[in-house]
Amino acid sequence: MQPTLFTLNEANAILPQLQEDLLKLQLLAQQFEEKFEELQMLKGKHQLNGGADVESSDPYFELESQLEFMRMEIDMQIGNFDRKGVFLKMINPGLIDFPSILDGEEILICWKQGEERATHYHGWNDGFMGRKAFPEA
Repeated sequence: MQPTLFTLNEANAILPQLQEDLLKLQLLAQQFEEKFEELQMLKGKHQLNGGADVESSDPYFELESQLEFMRMEIDMQIGNFDRKGVFLKMINPGLIDFPSILDGEEILICWKQGEERATHYHGWNDGFMGRKAFPEA
C-alpha cells in the first residue's frame, strides 16, 4: 500500500485535528503513568506487609485491568495517526511527520509541538536533527 503523500498546505490543513488528537493522547498517557505509579506503590506496600491482604486474593486486579484498558486505548489512538497517513514519532513533546515529495525526492514534512505550523522537512533517513526549512514556507 502506497503511503499518503501530503503537500505542505495539506499537512497544515490537517494539523489542527492532529494537535487535538495529540493532546488527548498525551492526557491519556499521563493518566496511564499515574495509574502505573499507583500500582507500583500498592505492590510496594503489599510487600512491606508481608503479602497479607484481607481485602481480596488479588489486590492488583482492578488497577491492572484499568491499565490494560488504558493501554489498548492508547494503542488505538496511536493507530489513528497511522490511519490518517502520518507518522507519530514522539508523544511528548509531539513530533509528527508527513510523507511528501520535494523536487522528485521522498521527504518527510516535520512538525514539532509548539510550532504554529509545519515549515520544515527532512529526508527519510535524516531524522529531526536533519531538518531544513521548506522552500515554500
